[in-house]
Amino acid sequence: MHSIIKMISGIFLVSTAFSLFSCDEQKASITKRPVMLRLSEVHARDYPTTLADQEFARLVEERTEGRVKIEVRPGGSLTDNETDEIMALKLGDIAFARISAAPVAEFVPKINAILLPYLYRSSEHMWKVLNGTIGQEILSDIQKSDSGLVGLCYYDGGARNFYTTSPVYTIEDFAGLKIRVQNNQMMVDMCRALGAEGVMGIGMAAVRKAIEDGAIDGAENNFPTYQNGDFSAAKFYLLDQHTRVPEILLMSEKVISRLDKADVEIIKQVAKETQEFEIQKWQQRESAAEKDVRINGCTITELSQAEFKKFQDAMQPLYKKYGSQYSSIINEIQNTY
Repeated sequence: MHSIIKMISGIFLVSTAFSLFSCDEQKASITKRPVMLRLSEVHARDYPTTLADQEFARLVEERTEGRVKIEVRPGGSLTDNETDEIMALKLGDIAFARISAAPVAEFVPKINAILLPYLYRSSEHMWKVLNGTIGQEILSDIQKSDSGLVGLCYYDGGARNFYTTSPVYTIEDFAGLKIRVQNNQMMVDMCRALGAEGVMGIGMAAVRKAIEDGAIDGAENNFPTYQNGDFSAAKFYLLDQHTRVPEILLMSEKVISRLDKADVEIIKQVAKETQEFEIQKWQQRESAAEKDVRINGCTITELSQAEFKKFQDAMQPLYKKYGSQYSSIINEIQNTY
């Protein structure tokens, strides 16, 4: 929680002196001043999700005619990890945050059904699911979960792959490795199913040092995150595309309660409009990142079809543990074309 202390308390820059005015005077005064909200983003200023955050802020200010302004704070300047971001949203200390879907599954377990390893055939397959009934119902379920969170839209986070300090060509090569994963028990179980140990509690910014110090043997993430610096500590990248974990733009329910309903609807609509913007930025960034790490001495390994099948088979216990109650959803996803 120490990082939450970094935040400037209070979302609305409305003077307490307004309490001295009548209700009509308060309303008149407030309409002359914009509501100032903050959006927390742990990624860097030029990252695809951050660019989408900024586009979201621009459109909200434009569509509300300046009534609502959003300050995007990238690079973890408000909170340095997504767990703290979620807590700050619940408390209403920040208005928005872009969070990976994995930690949100703590509040909406159904999310685990869309995160199961080797579930999607491609990026296009995932987006058909997220923009369809399944994905949109999950966004609604976030607000219904009494978590204090509101799901606005999905952003692309690409496919996650393993990267390690030693070569991994087969499932046997994972034996005994310590792999940093997101704060999600299913990801820990995924590593265990491969013979490795999943390690939670390490923020993205601390991964490279943890690898260099020998605390872990690697991690799993997408090409842009890997290219951001982790590649210098772990030169071997296994292109297994085990999961496609979407990002979710979240809003604080406490903050929503303080906003005009018409402006809330504008915010929700604008968020969905920025989704395609982010996807395009993501595709550009992912392609450039892959090219960069390839020319910087990293070894990229693709699994053979036979080895890929072994990885899939090893995940069956996860499907039983996390997907048994969502078998109809999983079947629907698998049959989406």
